[in-house]
Amino acid sequence: MCRRLVHHATFVLAALSAALSAAPAAAQQMPGTPPMVVVAQPPRMQSNLGGGFIEFLFGDRGDQPVYAPPPQYAGPPHYVAPPPVYQQAQPLYVNTGPQQVDPMLERQRPDLKMDPQFLPREVAYQTGEPPGTIVVDTPNHFLYLVQDNGRAMRYGIGVGRPGFTWSGEHKVSAKKEWPDWVPPAEMLQRQPYLPHFMPGGPDNPLGARALYLGSTLYRIHGSNEPWTIGRNVSSGCIRMRNADVIDLYGRVKVGTKVVVM
Repeated sequence: MCRRLVHHATFVLAALSAALSAAPAAAQQMPGTPPMVVVAQPPRMQSNLGGGFIEFLFGDRGDQPVYAPPPQYAGPPHYVAPPPVYQQAQPLYVNTGPQQVDPMLERQRPDLKMDPQFLPREVAYQTGEPPGTIVVDTPNHFLYLVQDNGRAMRYGIGVGRPGFTWSGEHKVSAKKEWPDWVPPAEMLQRQPYLPHFMPGGPDNPLGARALYLGSTLYRIHGSNEPWTIGRNVSSGCIRMRNADVIDLYGRVKVGTKVVVM
């Protein structure tokens, strides 16, 4: 490469010398003839020679060295954090208070409150009963729906008044939503002022749902009076908050085993 550049430069200098030496001879031409001017044409340079060397020889800044521009440090690539991944919460029925329940399902009494321990929750529970069984713990006012792996859904309940409590084993014989209420004859004898029939609805004492136990007059049913949960108030039925009995109703089927202790 260098030899070729030196060769071309020598050729350029030789052509310039020839032109200068030809000028006196041109001045000696015949009178009246315009002088002949010889212009030396530089050789055609290959494009791969670049411009730096030619500028070094003939350019305005040929006396200055030519440096390649320094490399530009771009720095590390900008880090963009991936969007956060949120794990979808699994729904678990745990009511946090009467204020979140439809007013049609529960009346509010500022002077009477339900103990928070009777709110529904999933708990550890050891029993010999198979999953799906309902166990009613009358003395402690809890109803358990047995689940797998030593767990159970626990609900607060109201139970019978002294003299009206009972124990035994039955099966759910029927399920009804917003059931009608027909007081039994024994109840009407004790409380003759009671209506003989009341259609289902928010004011019905059987509440939003009812699970009938065998052929007895006893039921697991709702109530719109949450302050009675955790107390001995009924004539033998097992009462729950309306919101809780709706949840239990959706979890059990006709034929479910019920053990009352």
